[in-house]
Amino acid sequence: MVRFMVPTLAVLAASAAVTCHSRPDGDRVQLQSRYSASDLAKRDGQKDYTHVCSRIASSISPSAVHYPGSPVYTWLNSHFSASSNQPSACVAEPRSALDVSTIAKRVLRLLASQTVEIGTGLKWDDVYAALEPHGVSVAGGRVTDVGVGGFTLGGGYSWKTNQHGLTIDTVSAFELVKPNGDVVKVMEAHDSELFFGLKGASNNFLFFKGIVTKITLKTFAQGQVWGGFLAFTDPQAIAGLGAATAKFSTQVKDPKASILSSFSYLQGNPFSGVQLFYDGPNPPPGIFDDFLALPSSLANVSTRSHLSLILSTPANETYGLRTYFDTVPVVDYSPEFLELVRDTSAAAGQELASTSLLMFNLVAEPFLPTILSHNPSRTAYPFTRAKMYTPFNIAVSWTNATDDKVIAEVVKKVRNTLSKALVAEGQSDIVDAPLYPNYALYDTPVERLYGSNLPALKALKARVDPTNVMGLAGGFKV
Repeated sequence: MVRFMVPTLAVLAASAAVTCHSRPDGDRVQLQSRYSASDLAKRDGQKDYTHVCSRIASSISPSAVHYPGSPVYTWLNSHFSASSNQPSACVAEPRSALDVSTIAKRVLRLLASQTVEIGTGLKWDDVYAALEPHGVSVAGGRVTDVGVGGFTLGGGYSWKTNQHGLTIDTVSAFELVKPNGDVVKVMEAHDSELFFGLKGASNNFLFFKGIVTKITLKTFAQGQVWGGFLAFTDPQAIAGLGAATAKFSTQVKDPKASILSSFSYLQGNPFSGVQLFYDGPNPPPGIFDDFLALPSSLANVSTRSHLSLILSTPANETYGLRTYFDTVPVVDYSPEFLELVRDTSAAAGQELASTSLLMFNLVAEPFLPTILSHNPSRTAYPFTRAKMYTPFNIAVSWTNATDDKVIAEVVKKVRNTLSKALVAEGQSDIVDAPLYPNYALYDTPVERLYGSNLPALKALKARVDPTNVMGLAGGFKV
């Protein structure tokens, strides 16, 4: 058995909402209570949460505890999306092996049963790098710098989804550290209802029941892949991308092939791109020819390692900016719809020209209609597996908080425009279809995320979090 030792974090912090992830610059891990003392006091009537920070300091001493005003505190509170930043009461850093070992052990361990245990504080880049020497991989994130925990607990669409389903469809167990310090494993055979709820309901059930420190995933053989990124600035090439995407989504049935086609308005100019992926060193002839024939301003497509392909994506260019995501469920991508997507992206960018907008991005994500058949068990998301709806992505980045409201309104207008067009094409059932939690806008009703599963999720919450501790945390709450 080969073991990879990478730190992650689980901690008892009475009354404070917490999150965890690993630092990229070494063996440090971080704890954040995601609200300031005043914020938490407003939420539940208490006046001060400094006692929580004190308990943390005493439990992992001699680690430093950082407070507002400290540069370390500021860095550890930052997110990829600045609009997701929330002030913490404090930030703590374990600084010894003993500190870390008391919190979590063996967070990444390759098992003989063709599964892997992954620490929730890791990023998929770390996971792929650790697994690559052993010729295996998992159904994880498609671009660089995506975190394991939130991605998985929200559902997870992968380059391997056509072959194996969503990331949650490949989970066999969750490790929880309970508030009393006990470590338990949640599996379908042990607490099937909580296992169901953890697969897609994000952070609704974590704190009172425990904190997820590891996730056990199936592994799959992984050799070289083919793919990369193509960028287009020529108007004819941008129009051609829509036609090529529509053709791919209807004609390509090879489960090893997948794409992400983006139609953007970037710093005042239309811009489009496509990420191509084939799970093998050479795709069959014809699958990607329409994309490769378009005149590109940037191309890095080649046969390469899986990790190399993940690292080649430009997803990190908007790190630290303010960001909104939203989504529209799509069954079929027609050429007419993708023409509307192209035009709508440009129109939205022009409408927001007087704001601090940097990028307005619409991303088509076609999958095979069979992706939900890989897992017969219930999952919190999607609430129906009778039909597949792809998670079309609306992503917007800007710099000034004063623009938040106007940008949110444009995002909603774009979503409604695209939804109406799909309904007019005959996709009328999308109005009640599941919305992907990892993309949904902040004020999306939970009924659109969990639908017919909502009563079961509410009953589960009443059992595992009767005092609504997780109500202190962000995210969609059942």
